[in-house]
Amino acid sequence: MNWMRDYVRPTLRSVFKRSGGGDTEEAKWHSCDNCGQMIYRKDFVTAQHVCSHCDHHHRIGPDERFPALFDGGNFQMISMPKGIDDPLKFRDKKKYADRLKDNRSKTKQPEAMSAAVGKISGHTCVAAVQNFAFMAGSLGVAAGDTFLIGAQRAIAENAPYIIFTAAGGARMQEGILSLMQMPRTTVAVEMLREAGLPYIVVLTDPTTGGVTASYAMLGDIQIAEPGALIGFAGPRVIEDTIREKLPDGFQRAEYLFEHGMVDMVVHRHELRDALAGIIMLLTNQPAPTPGNVPLLASQPAG
Repeated sequence: MNWMRDYVRPTLRSVFKRSGGGDTEEAKWHSCDNCGQMIYRKDFVTAQHVCSHCDHHHRIGPDERFPALFDGGNFQMISMPKGIDDPLKFRDKKKYADRLKDNRSKTKQPEAMSAAVGKISGHTCVAAVQNFAFMAGSLGVAAGDTFLIGAQRAIAENAPYIIFTAAGGARMQEGILSLMQMPRTTVAVEMLREAGLPYIVVLTDPTTGGVTASYAMLGDIQIAEPGALIGFAGPRVIEDTIREKLPDGFQRAEYLFEHGMVDMVVHRHELRDALAGIIMLLTNQPAPTPGNVPLLASQPAG
């Protein structure tokens, strides 16, 4: 039994309800997905959705990622062409078109991947972010378009390309069209290499399936956030297939780092500085002059 989750939190809910506060008071708090501790939501957001008790890195999307990544929280979203939403007229328990509509309403995002251009420590960069909250960040035609257009923008800007992965794999509702995004994005990575531009991958929780089998593992530098699940098939599928118990921490970022599959495991609070250093080294650019780089908007000076 988790005392905070099973006793304290229900008690707080009942108190707020009796006091007339309703959901307004409860909305001020967040319960950690890992340890169950209650965190003041304002502090949780300031900490970039990292638990102050257990250091668990909660999943975040482009709305949180871009402002924390670029200097001063300033960036320009890269517009994407309108594609065909439901090319196969797919339907299971629900129409695919309706699923898209629901996810767009829930996330306020048009698709599972967004791209933007801005500066990191004074260096122009293009970044793309997968949003796991949008149909599990699944890779479909629209996400493939975003990845490709982001790479083309990086080439046009002569800038590094950074991708933050988070996906359950290919989008089954688009069938073979979804699977074709794997070679398509691989070609985009080759375009960056031919242009002599850095391609940096930040693996976040979770990165699985066809995304792992394509652009997620092709970075010049592979970075992972702490505790991120990274692999092709899930641990339970592997255990059921080989009929053996997997090692502790198997497919987690730290395990992959120990076995040479990723280059670095970097805390979210240190990620921006780490990326700035990598970009400086890979592009042979000088470090920015102190005082000329805007501070991250959510962090106070000093």
